[in-house]
Amino acid sequence: MIRYDLNRMLFTLTPEEHDEETIINKLSAHPEVRFVSFTGVDMGGHNTDEKIPVAEFCSKIKSMLTDGVQTDGSSVALPTIADLSNARVDIMPDHSVNWYVEYNFGNIDYETGLPTGTLRIPSFLRHNGDRMVGSRVFLKDAVDRFTEGTKDLLKSHPYVFEHIGGISGFDEIDDLVLTNATELEFWVKTPDDRADRDQLSIAQELKEQYWQRVSGPVATALEQVLEILGHYGFGVEMGHKEVGGVKAKMGNSGNFDHIMEQLEIDWKYATPMQAADNESQIKHIVRDVFRMNNLEVTFAAKPIFGVAGSGEHTHFGLAARLKDGSHINLFEPAAREDDYMSPIGYGALMGILRNYEMLYPIVAPDHDSFQRLKPGYEAPVCTVTSLGMDHRTPSRNRTVLIGLVRDFNNPLSTRFELRSPNPHTNTYLIIGATYMSMLNGIKAVLEGNKTPAELETSISKSYGTEDFYLEKNREYRSERNIYSDYSVEERERLFGKAPANVWQSFLAWGDGELDLKAVEIITGGDETAGMILRSYREQMLLKWTMEYHDRYIPNSMDLLRDCVRIHEDESNQYDEGNWQRVSELKSLIGREENDRASLLMQARMAIESGDYTELSRLELIIEEKLEELRSVYDKYLRNML
Repeated sequence: MIRYDLNRMLFTLTPEEHDEETIINKLSAHPEVRFVSFTGVDMGGHNTDEKIPVAEFCSKIKSMLTDGVQTDGSSVALPTIADLSNARVDIMPDHSVNWYVEYNFGNIDYETGLPTGTLRIPSFLRHNGDRMVGSRVFLKDAVDRFTEGTKDLLKSHPYVFEHIGGISGFDEIDDLVLTNATELEFWVKTPDDRADRDQLSIAQELKEQYWQRVSGPVATALEQVLEILGHYGFGVEMGHKEVGGVKAKMGNSGNFDHIMEQLEIDWKYATPMQAADNESQIKHIVRDVFRMNNLEVTFAAKPIFGVAGSGEHTHFGLAARLKDGSHINLFEPAAREDDYMSPIGYGALMGILRNYEMLYPIVAPDHDSFQRLKPGYEAPVCTVTSLGMDHRTPSRNRTVLIGLVRDFNNPLSTRFELRSPNPHTNTYLIIGATYMSMLNGIKAVLEGNKTPAELETSISKSYGTEDFYLEKNREYRSERNIYSDYSVEERERLFGKAPANVWQSFLAWGDGELDLKAVEIITGGDETAGMILRSYREQMLLKWTMEYHDRYIPNSMDLLRDCVRIHEDESNQYDEGNWQRVSELKSLIGREENDRASLLMQARMAIESGDYTELSRLELIIEEKLEELRSVYDKYLRNML
């Protein structure tokens, strides 16, 4: 149970409370808040964190609220922007979003008896005192470009209001309202427990965990998380078990052990920046509360090979706030019985589909991401959408990349759900880049004066059909099961072949240095946005190679060492044959010989020489051989008595 009076604790400072006097009064009234931290987000997706005593902060509050705090290029991941010879970085507070107090439940404040709190201030990064850089400013500028660009298009093409219900012209609009939300999936387990893949796979196929009752310490931790999140004002909607996991066991001590479960938490929509900040803060709270209950949490995309990974479905909406204070959904059509979307909605969706290749390096930035993005259990691998079987029947096709979410009884609910991101996707970058892709599609649609009927035909076109915007030799819509109703060859021909690893995905941005022309759609041609993506590219390629060299290769060697000979009867040809293939694969993958380097050694050499193309080729071969090894060794073990 939570042993503190949450009602006595400070959780949120809204933008209206960011003036000096209110901040000082709030902190004075809550002595449990002992520290302040300015939190920027670098190109590795890392949050900066520092502990400034509240007394020090309050004594310098005017300058800190204006100029933030200083750090240097060695403390943040900003490659090609900040280095040791050009290192000044300021962490500048963002006054447009909520500031949150994060609590250390392991450190109780002696005066109040409450956990010690730190006021975390979401911040921008400024390099050399003049240029804003980093993930948050990329999102801010992308939202500004999208908003202004869409307003200009609405003003210039008034025909579109004939197809949007509840509005007759641009003059009625006060402002555009962009909304986003993410769905956070994660795995939780007791420390040091190892996964039983067979049991997890069986439980997954039988759906023994999906939306089932939580119990034991997992239930306690989840309930505590939901209660605490409610005090922040996130608008938590629910928490529930996801598809992965097995039932926990009661140990001899009377405590649950061998916990291995997948959970999901959902909360309400917010503006793009607030939505991304909320997600970042919620991850911290989830990790801290579960740790308080002696449970480990991982947000990895594919923590257990062969079992459902963790996604983070990201929702996109667009509304207009009218001058009378009401809101209308710009994606929703005027003729709701006859159309799926307005031209704005079709243009936005088509923009994402047409330019998704540009988004892939952000969606899947590391090796772990690609382990999840494989054909199988709800993994979105094809660039295709689903609209619904008819205009009144919402789509629930879970096999597509991005779906139209629609409630016929609630026009404001119409939005898109992008299913490919995972908890380690940089949410600031993916939201910003996706809105820029949407703007490209909206521009094409409105400049073509397209109607909803024409656009439904366009997005539903067959392979080989010419289109004003979409590629000729592609299909973009399917209401069928992408995995079971199409062969691999059919999927790749109709929906395009997805990249298989980090290097292949970044080729969309140029095969050498970042090509600013290649990413113009998602940067709007802005120099700073291009510089941020160049820095992101360098950071992610560094992460890919270092993780491969220092984590994936050692982990693969551990797997090889775990595959040991068990049988003694050499006359059993079945066991001998299986073991012979295991031995061959172990040697090919990891054993050095005088005249041959193993696959893992070849990968090491490719990394050390900076040959990304060769590393990419080897990575795919190694992955194939390791999966064969797992399969053969499992078959070998199953025959042991």
